[in-house]
Amino acid sequence: MNELTRAIQETAQKLLQNKEVELVVGFAEGSLPLRNTPCFVRQPEEAQRLVWGYGCENNLANYLRKRPEKVAVVAKGCDSRSIVELIKENQIDRDKLVVIGVPCRGTIDRKKVTRLLAGKELLKAEVRDGQVVLIGKEFGETVPLEQLLYDTCLNCQHPNPVLFDIMMGEPVPVKETECFADVANFETKTPAEKRAYLMQELSRCIRCYACRQACPMCFCEECFVDCSMPQWLSKSSLNVQDNVFFQAVRALHLAGRCVDCGACDRACPMGIDLRTLTRKMVKDVQELFGYTAGVSLDLKPPLAAPINTTSPATFNQDGR
Repeated sequence: MNELTRAIQETAQKLLQNKEVELVVGFAEGSLPLRNTPCFVRQPEEAQRLVWGYGCENNLANYLRKRPEKVAVVAKGCDSRSIVELIKENQIDRDKLVVIGVPCRGTIDRKKVTRLLAGKELLKAEVRDGQVVLIGKEFGETVPLEQLLYDTCLNCQHPNPVLFDIMMGEPVPVKETECFADVANFETKTPAEKRAYLMQELSRCIRCYACRQACPMCFCEECFVDCSMPQWLSKSSLNVQDNVFFQAVRALHLAGRCVDCGACDRACPMGIDLRTLTRKMVKDVQELFGYTAGVSLDLKPPLAAPINTTSPATFNQDGR
């Protein structure tokens, strides 16, 4: 990771010195162990702030929409896929973007670390040889890295950037895992069981909209939940029916656009299983239209492509 950090710093410094870009968006050290924070560098001498590691969890595509200046961004696999979709939707000008691609070996889920430590304060952490060394006051634990990675990272099929101008390091091997095993389990439930599960999960929703804010593909100037004419959701009280409605519409709006980066899941302060809905939609789009979001600039999204009446995606008269 130190080699990647140095390579990113040198690249960013050179781009700024040569005035090839006016801004570099990357990561800096966070205030907590295993947690890095988005960083915005405008001067060559500030490039030393940039880092790379297992705490670089944010999807930096979220900071690129409609920027007037030329920007360079440090992008892992899921970031680059979001960038591809945002370019297609005219939210990013490709001519004003330099993508510094970084192969990603996953990011560490701090919630898993917190559960593991059971209230003990983490003061220092280090990743070496596939192990995570966790150090606190009067304790030290060593845990296999894979046990602490985000679930999103464990079944990621695109760890390497699909779009880049400058590549840092060597590509990461793609894991041979069953990508939609969790969704298949959800699909075995009866309609009543699915509804009961979603009602139970979303009963905890406080409608803070952190999931919406974290998602790079949620960029409507006015979200339907904020509309007052008509008013789609109650603003004076919370109820689970409204929560289900909000999340269902959010998932539908992401059809053919979600890259399964897990930003919504990470942002939720209530630990709600938001990925089940979005991943179900990702799976359906792949099966019905043969489309995977963000893998190519040349492929038209399903909702922008002309209807093919001979496609297996057509429906019966009863809507199935």
